[in-house]
Amino acid sequence: MEKLKRSKIKTLLGCEPGAEVLAKGWVRTKRGNRQVKFIALNDGSTINNIQVVADTGLFDEELIKRITTGASIGVRGTLVASVGSGQAVEIQAKEIEIYGDCDPMRFPLQKKDTSLEYLRSVAHMRLRTNTFGAVLRIRHAMAFAIHQFFNDRGFVYLNTPLITESDAEGAGDMFQVTTMDLKNVPLDKKGNVDFSKDFFGKKTSLTVSGQLEGELGATAVGEIYTFGPTFRAENSNTPRHLAEFWMIEPEMAFYDIEDDMELAEAFVKYLVQYALDNCMDDLRFLNDKYDDGLIERMQGVLGIPFERVTYTQAVEILEKAVADGRKFEYPVHWGTDFQSEHERYLVEEYFGKPVILIDFPKDIKAFYMKQNEDGRTVRGMDVLFPKIGEIIGGSEREASLEKLEQRIDELGMSRKNLEWYIDTRRYGTVPHSGFGLGFERLLLFVTGMANIRDVIPFPRTPKNAEF
Repeated sequence: MEKLKRSKIKTLLGCEPGAEVLAKGWVRTKRGNRQVKFIALNDGSTINNIQVVADTGLFDEELIKRITTGASIGVRGTLVASVGSGQAVEIQAKEIEIYGDCDPMRFPLQKKDTSLEYLRSVAHMRLRTNTFGAVLRIRHAMAFAIHQFFNDRGFVYLNTPLITESDAEGAGDMFQVTTMDLKNVPLDKKGNVDFSKDFFGKKTSLTVSGQLEGELGATAVGEIYTFGPTFRAENSNTPRHLAEFWMIEPEMAFYDIEDDMELAEAFVKYLVQYALDNCMDDLRFLNDKYDDGLIERMQGVLGIPFERVTYTQAVEILEKAVADGRKFEYPVHWGTDFQSEHERYLVEEYFGKPVILIDFPKDIKAFYMKQNEDGRTVRGMDVLFPKIGEIIGGSEREASLEKLEQRIDELGMSRKNLEWYIDTRRYGTVPHSGFGLGFERLLLFVTGMANIRDVIPFPRTPKNAEF
């Protein structure tokens, strides 16, 4: 095959007929008769295939036999107007080169539809399917849009550590990091593990959040955001939990809770609009195959203000729903943490729009949230979305040194690992706020997928760490 620059299939599908072209990709299907074969070729640049028309008289019979589903090939030919429906152009093949054969009897991805459960069992191959090609392209677009949103607003991208000694959330579900020989763990005189002998000289774990370090950045350059992997050792196998997932966590000096809510609302609207503007082919595919309300639901969160409701008002709404006969699996009363069913009732049934919950009981929220004057609630805020429930969690942070220290003591937290954080309140403290968006939660919303394991390339869950 003579040297000719390869064109991506996404580009070719938008070209006018007449050009000599070179396309490379994987065979989706092959059909036809003795005289002509029609090959659907895809290179991952788009959900759409390009049709290759191969006159069997021009090619060796053995080569035609080797063109099977999953095989990788290069095709040189003329881009011509398509006589069939579904595409404007197709390639009239002149030369075909096979790069990689694929045994159709053993290939785990067959032409017929396969369940998402089955694809998880062959996760090393599932990325080649139309479904996961669409998910990966949308995931990329959302990551790009996140950086663009914050860059355009003057935020600084801050890289926070993956290895830390601080438990930002206070939940304790952390993955410990060690280089010690687990068959011969060093002990101190009291019989406890001697972490001074470990690599870092102290007990360390994988981060559950970059927030605390993010606050350091905000008090230096004003507005920062983090975007990286976080880890939770929570033994949960629900469709909404992963052990390793990605978080976006902006922190902003001089922002109060109102500023925080405005930014969070603008942020998620921007991302949804970006997906609609730039990923429509993939969205239509996912809408038609998995969730026929996907595009309508995405459009439904735009152009309307999110409903702002206090936690106390939300409890009253839910209690009235129960009194009127609404059944919930989990009980609800003031002081409990809402479950997904409660959040979705508020969003999907009661208000019919996204909701921002504010002013939570301080006993169910993290130590760093700013306390309200009532002494029982804090200035937290959760953004709730249809089908997902909570998609963002954030707060105004406690700026008072006295109140922060008092809360740490109330919770019996060790101050040894937090003195550096407390210093931000000792030296030039400022009102500041921030929030966290779980990237995979966002992707559940913009792809319509039902299980969070299907919006990340290589899911990490209890008893599962393949590849």
